[in-house]
Amino acid sequence: MKKKIAAIVVAVIAIIFLIVVFIAGSGEERVYTRENSPIDYESELQARKEQNRIFTGVQQIMIGSRCNNYDEALATLKEIKEAGYDGIELNEFMIKPTPLLVKIMTKVAGMPAGNGGKLDWQKLIAESGLKVISVHSYLNSIEENPAAVAEQALSFGTDTVVITGMYRFDYGNLTEVEKLAKRLNKAGESLSEYGVKLLYHNHNVELQRVTEDKTAYDIIVENTDPRYVNFELDTYWMADGGADVNDIINKLGDRMVMWHINDRGCRKSGPFTTPILKEDAAELGTGNMPLDSMMDKVRLNKSVKAIVLETHKNWIDKDPVKSLKVSAKWFERNGLMLQSKTKS
Repeated sequence: MKKKIAAIVVAVIAIIFLIVVFIAGSGEERVYTRENSPIDYESELQARKEQNRIFTGVQQIMIGSRCNNYDEALATLKEIKEAGYDGIELNEFMIKPTPLLVKIMTKVAGMPAGNGGKLDWQKLIAESGLKVISVHSYLNSIEENPAAVAEQALSFGTDTVVITGMYRFDYGNLTEVEKLAKRLNKAGESLSEYGVKLLYHNHNVELQRVTEDKTAYDIIVENTDPRYVNFELDTYWMADGGADVNDIINKLGDRMVMWHINDRGCRKSGPFTTPILKEDAAELGTGNMPLDSMMDKVRLNKSVKAIVLETHKNWIDKDPVKSLKVSAKWFERNGLMLQSKTKS
């Protein structure tokens, strides 16, 4: 009897939670189109082609906690601009009303999405002077309405959409991964009809082996068509999974179009009384990732169009903006910042 009552209680709590999630995430969805955008997308895309250089940017997830209202968000974006970055990489779930479940998940992960989903991001981008490097979206969104996803990206002045990875998906199942590659090809082909490119962004789960000598990432790379699918390589997650990152950069070749960059280390100071320290994300140049050797390879790869900073939590003084300013110094040392005003 007690077990039945407990099961009923759990079920009721689950139903209440789902109702709350639905209500919290069911705000009026903003639709971004070129028609109403203050961004001249044609001029923006042409200007980038003419500059023909590697752009630098910040992933929007870093600044969720600093974008809770319009003025705060604009001030944060301007600080990114003043630090020398060219632009920002947006997330579909952060430029529209964000469901409560997503807010909870990102907060637990240490990267809160914040309340910026209710803001007008086209206006914010135009006023800040930043460029949108790409928009992270979902595969199912593209499959359901490729025209809307393409229109949204173009309205921000970018022709690049990135699949941010798959959730509730078995990357250890060869058949499923092969199906995923086919879905990516079809999605990329559908976006190409609107002049938009598709990239795939990895985490560490793609390093699971699906055959004796192949990982899920190998299967995705080898079974996608370069005409329709290319890659935003996240080297932090590849290193976290134990992969030889420079080897992956070599393997991708000109299919590596964007680089998600992060460092990894330990900020604690000695004396150290244990042989094992907890490693975590770190500002660029302050950890142990071989970023300089990666940068050497990226310079030789003329297909890389942008490097996007995404430092996961563990920010210096728990301040994401201070953290990205510290990382800007690494970009400066590598000659990638054109207009930095930040000297601190």
